[in-house]
Amino acid sequence: MTTTTSLRTGAPPRGLTPLGLLTLLLGTALPMIDFFIVNVALPTIEHDLHASPATLEMVVAGYAVAYAVLLVLGGRLGDGHGRRRLFLWGVAGFGLTSLACGLAPSAGWLVAARIAQGAASAALLPQVLATLHATTSGERRARAVALYGSVGGVSVVLGQVLGGVLVAADLAGTGWRAVFLVNVPVAACALVCARRAVPESRAERPARGDLAGTALLAATLIALLLPLTEGRAAGWPLWSVLLLCATPLLAAGFYGVERRGERTGGSPLLPPSLLTAPEVRRGLLLGLPVFIGFAGWMFVSAVTLQQGLGYGALGAGLTLVPMGVAQFAASMLAPRAVRRLGGRAVTLAAAVHIAGLATVTATALLGPWPRLSPLALAPGLVLCGLGQGLQLPLYYRILLAAIPARLAGAGSGLAATLQQSCLAVGVATLGSLFLSLVPGLGMRQALAVVLAVQAAGLLGLGWLGLRLPRAKIM
Repeated sequence: MTTTTSLRTGAPPRGLTPLGLLTLLLGTALPMIDFFIVNVALPTIEHDLHASPATLEMVVAGYAVAYAVLLVLGGRLGDGHGRRRLFLWGVAGFGLTSLACGLAPSAGWLVAARIAQGAASAALLPQVLATLHATTSGERRARAVALYGSVGGVSVVLGQVLGGVLVAADLAGTGWRAVFLVNVPVAACALVCARRAVPESRAERPARGDLAGTALLAATLIALLLPLTEGRAAGWPLWSVLLLCATPLLAAGFYGVERRGERTGGSPLLPPSLLTAPEVRRGLLLGLPVFIGFAGWMFVSAVTLQQGLGYGALGAGLTLVPMGVAQFAASMLAPRAVRRLGGRAVTLAAAVHIAGLATVTATALLGPWPRLSPLALAPGLVLCGLGQGLQLPLYYRILLAAIPARLAGAGSGLAATLQQSCLAVGVATLGSLFLSLVPGLGMRQALAVVLAVQAAGLLGLGWLGLRLPRAKIM
């Protein structure tokens, strides 16, 4: 396995300090929180900027698509030009684009700033996993990856709660703008800490650019994600269907270009040999039910809590706090679970999560709907949080263990791209299923059906865990 080296000396990068790890996790949280915090502010954005529903969709979709499309490229740039350097540029860009969002004078300006914000997020996020891969090992890496996995789930809950608090507080009359402006001092703090505490690393043999591969991957992801994020709200127009039909053709073209580039000694953006390793494919397969189910759950729970049970945005966010706390606690236990259970830890996580979904379903069907209190929902949410808290670190740990250090950036970009793509797929599939069932079945019966579908995916995850040897994730 090829090792990573520092930019100047050729020596291995220095170890990651606690402050460096905290800084990387802070950088991780910024784009993840921002992905969800804006949802709470959409009604006031619509009022203040006179934005149409289609424009509001682009405020969300523009960020998500730019983020997903550029993740692999961001990882490869980090491999070649230095991961600390790209992290610094990404954090600085995120702070500046957040300022541009917060000061947006029009809806069009806001959409453009959100697309740029997604690009900045794609520059910084892959560097986190790649730096963890290059600067830690053994139990230190296991703990770091566990913390990384916990950030995702906690950021979702924190984003919704923080968004509700900021919009309701209307600090100095900023209203919705505060959900973006709050990022600026946080990004400045992360920038200062990163310059001092994050070690530099890069691939030993930096790859040359791959313009054709970059363009084809971008086209493939845009053809998939843009219809999934915009198509449902627009009534699935012809352009969305045509783009979805073009996705497999573009994907085949991308694979052919990358395969030819690797065979002829070039520098493909995403080397196909990375995907031929059984461990990498297994890790990616584990991520499908985890992230598709998570995205569907967050969409369905938000609609159910606010429209079905009449909670406000802040109340809905606070209701999910027990799930976030349980998820963080479980992520800290993930390394211990792996040591004791090996691959069976994945099965345990799936079983606990299924128990949580079943508890939430029983509470909805048997409880005093629509007068369910947050306390009544808490037991099921805690179990869901425990299951999710184990799943996310295990996914990243399995995948990181299978990726050669020389491809840490590309592999980290691939892992994050799968995550973001599955978020869009989860909302488009489980979310659309839920909305289509509500008129005929009612909201709580529709909720039960969708949670049953999610549980079926988790059964597949549990089965995969039983086939995962202990040695694969140690």
